[in-house]
Amino acid sequence: MTMTPGAVAAAPSAITVASQLFVEQHMARAVALGEHLADLVEAPNAFMADINKGLAQLSDANAVDGIRVIAPGIGPVLGVRLPLLEATHKRLRKGMKGAPTAAVLEIADRLLREEAAEIRWFGMMTLERLLSSDSDRTWQLMRRAAREATDWVSVDTLAHSFATGLLLEPRRWSDLQMLVHSSSRWERRLVGATVATLPHIKRVGAKDTGVAGRGLMLIGQLMGDAEPDVQKALSWALRSLAPIDPAGVVAFATREAETARNTNDGGRAWVIKDALPKLPVEAQVSLRATLAGIRRRPSAPSQSHAAAPAVDSASTGAAPRPAHSSREE
Repeated sequence: MTMTPGAVAAAPSAITVASQLFVEQHMARAVALGEHLADLVEAPNAFMADINKGLAQLSDANAVDGIRVIAPGIGPVLGVRLPLLEATHKRLRKGMKGAPTAAVLEIADRLLREEAAEIRWFGMMTLERLLSSDSDRTWQLMRRAAREATDWVSVDTLAHSFATGLLLEPRRWSDLQMLVHSSSRWERRLVGATVATLPHIKRVGAKDTGVAGRGLMLIGQLMGDAEPDVQKALSWALRSLAPIDPAGVVAFATREAETARNTNDGGRAWVIKDALPKLPVEAQVSLRATLAGIRRRPSAPSQSHAAAPAVDSASTGAAPRPAHSSREE
């Protein structure tokens, strides 16, 4: 970030300082936990016992309330700060290279069935590693996790594996297409979050204009969705696609702005407005003029193409997580 000469950077808040200090003090323990768990991949019962115990030791009571504020409805949380969770998983991933795919699938399955959000996120992080070795069973786990999601953090964490899966197997776009018509706002959010994540995946084709075109097609079907959680993901997707295909995104935004104007669709208008900073200045001026005076209304119904034939393609809400089996190691 470029600062104006003479400007003084704002001092971090006491909460931020305390958070950073907690992470520093617990980082070594997080790394050690990842190394330990790598030795237990083929012993799932021991793995699950130790990850529950280990993450509990990394929890910060001050983080619990913060997580609940930013992700209402998230359910049980431990309070493990993200840098510590990522450090643990990074070391585990390094240590389990060469581990049998079946063993890792078992671990991922068990992790996704846990109640604590951070342990489920850990499982979601593990799914990406499995896509290249057993895509069918991994996609089954991914779809189940999507059905059970009840918060945006889980959805956006899962989007990384969905995006990687699309790049590895383009036929999987049909799986994402099905979620467009889901009655669950979290599955519909997953569509936008996956498209938004695609350009950031370090794989061949992630920034192709063809990917942008397919993404815009799916976003277009959800434009007009009344749920703010979905709208935020759609705007995020447009901002991510704009650097890849600026002309395509501007054309898309122009069409959608005209539709919003003609139908007084405040949700559709909000998505375009929120994406404006990533568009060329001249397009921003034109779109702001088109959308002037159009506001979101809390009680407004969905006006998306997907809403009309909406079916329970994947869930009618959050499905209960099944209890794991008592399989012995």
